[in-house]
Amino acid sequence: MPGEMPRLGLGTYQQTDRETCIESVRRALEAGYRHVDTAQGYGNEAHVGEGLRRADVDREEVFLATKLSTENLGYEDVLETAGESLDRLGVDRVDLIYVHWPLDTYDPEETLPALDEIRDRGLVEHVGVSNFEPRQLAEAREIMDAPVFANQVECHALLHQEDLLADAREHDYWLVAYSPLAKGDLLDHPVLVDVAESHGATPAQVALAWLLDREHVAAIPKATGDHVEENLGALAVDLDPADAARIDAIEAERRVVDFDAAPWHASGD
Repeated sequence: MPGEMPRLGLGTYQQTDRETCIESVRRALEAGYRHVDTAQGYGNEAHVGEGLRRADVDREEVFLATKLSTENLGYEDVLETAGESLDRLGVDRVDLIYVHWPLDTYDPEETLPALDEIRDRGLVEHVGVSNFEPRQLAEAREIMDAPVFANQVECHALLHQEDLLADAREHDYWLVAYSPLAKGDLLDHPVLVDVAESHGATPAQVALAWLLDREHVAAIPKATGDHVEENLGALAVDLDPADAARIDAIEAERRVVDFDAAPWHASGD
């Protein structure tokens, strides 16, 4: 398995309300989460940092990840804005920083050496990518000195991402699943509902448990309120092979995040 990372994390996409975001992070950490994910583009790094400080949990116990926005991927911009992210988060370094999308100012020959540089400077422990396709991952491995620690992509029972998962296993990095509940589309899926009923669990817990049973996969569902604890309960759901086979058999080619310029639409991928 790749390096250490808690396999169930808290996503914070769209959590722009300051107090809601702070409380979600605090509540999640005190409930037992040890992985929090944010991004420059989310506009909430300062809120996440405050939630981390308010939680009765040592910073050293928390795996903290953020992402570089697509307008900040030039060499100097990576160095400058990575430092700004640390300032907003109120930390000396983050455990993982991703290239959010290989779009706009992304230039492999500039962006990837800059990731090496911020790692060498001690601003980050690990570097990763997000929304990369196999061709782009191969290019990153060729250019960067640091290993690709993770590729964060949409992944759930309606989008299995088998090619990317095979690449993650072959090259020993994490596939981190965002939108692991397919923006709620899975919560009333009859297979998930049926399996959940047989386990005394919720469909969300079953959907997450199915992901976490897959080798080299982590998941970062976003959550507020009681859903924070509900999602954490996925760790206690023990799916048997028949359950997993039923979920595996769901037609699995439905994206909930898609647009014309997305990397998976580019020629050559």
